[in-house]
Amino acid sequence: MLPELNKDTDGDEMNILINNKNGTPIYNQIYTQIKSQIISGKLSEDEILPSIRSLARELRVSVITTKRAYDELEREGFIYTVAGKGCFVAVKNTEKLAELDKTAVIVANHKYKEL
Repeated sequence: MLPELNKDTDGDEMNILINNKNGTPIYNQIYTQIKSQIISGKLSEDEILPSIRSLARELRVSVITTKRAYDELEREGFIYTVAGKGCFVAVKNTEKLAELDKTAVIVANHKYKEL
């Protein structure tokens, strides 16, 4: 069975599924799924995220793994940290989202050309 987190926040759920067999680093799976939920609006601006320790406990992974995912999200501007309070979803940066869309199109075009 795969570890999973279902967090009920104001009626919404944050679902994170970890697959130990697909070769993708666990921190990257956490990072990608939280980022996706932020971009899609499933996680709202200024919504508090689970603490690094509680997320690690729920997913049955190392605290270092969840910290790495959160650090990457913060570095890219998707979340911010308030000392003593926790990590929160950052205000959406439309320029950053547009840049991500352009990157996705470039990658998709490159992969298409390889076929």
